[in-house]
Amino acid sequence: MDGERLFCDVGLAERIERAETRFVSACADAARRRLGDGRGFTRPLAGGVTTFAEAGSPFNKIAGLGFAGLPEGLDEVEAAFAERGAPVQVELSQLADPAVGAFLTARGYRLESYENVLGRRIGNGGFPAGVRACRDDELETWLSAVAEASLVADEQGVPSHEDFPRDLLVNALRDMAGVRRYLAERDGEFAGGASFRVTDGIAQFSGAATLPAHRRRGVQTALLQARLAAAAEAGCDLAVVTTQPGSKSHQNAQRQGFDLLYARAILVKGTSATRSSGAESRQAS
Repeated sequence: MDGERLFCDVGLAERIERAETRFVSACADAARRRLGDGRGFTRPLAGGVTTFAEAGSPFNKIAGLGFAGLPEGLDEVEAAFAERGAPVQVELSQLADPAVGAFLTARGYRLESYENVLGRRIGNGGFPAGVRACRDDELETWLSAVAEASLVADEQGVPSHEDFPRDLLVNALRDMAGVRRYLAERDGEFAGGASFRVTDGIAQFSGAATLPAHRRRGVQTALLQARLAAAAEAGCDLAVVTTQPGSKSHQNAQRQGFDLLYARAILVKGTSATRSSGAESRQAS
């Protein structure tokens, strides 16, 4: 099974997008509990979900559209984002119903960027040396280090269309509900971190970054291998990861047997958009 290429049809894309909506919903719910200010929301929309976590958060988005008809009721959604001074960002799979893209562009949504969704079947593999699970008492160190590493973008591939300040990155990493966090060490130092979440048999890889001093040393490869091994132990049949197109993260994932399944178009109405919650575009190794 390790050598089998993974083909993505509409059914598999819908399964992945449904898992994404559950992940984003859980993260937005965690942010709402953390803040307690009543401004956040999680609302179903045409088989997908629309979420707002906090101002500038990567969890302010609409995800999972295109597999259950047109998203009627966008007037209310757009009004809710406008009330909070935020643009509306839609992440739309290229395997979604094309009518949804036409519907959105007719409403004034513009194409801002793309992100790639890669996946592979879970096979057999060992847990690499130098990577271990993050302990509860190491959480703050993990959050701080991964956020700091994420601030220094790798130069390979298409750059992200927006950056986030450190405090928002820490908040977003903290609010990733239900994830299992791992850290990599080199010469006794924290070198990088990553996480994944299990949703309906899918291991959703997220939150990966390597500190600049440890890049090009195999750190992210080790973190990928560790999460694949942990996903197998968790009984997952599929692993997915989201990357920036042409990035080192994309290259690393392909070297570990991930296939490019589809791209998501980032469509925005309003000014300034956010990156995907799951993107590993900064994880240089």
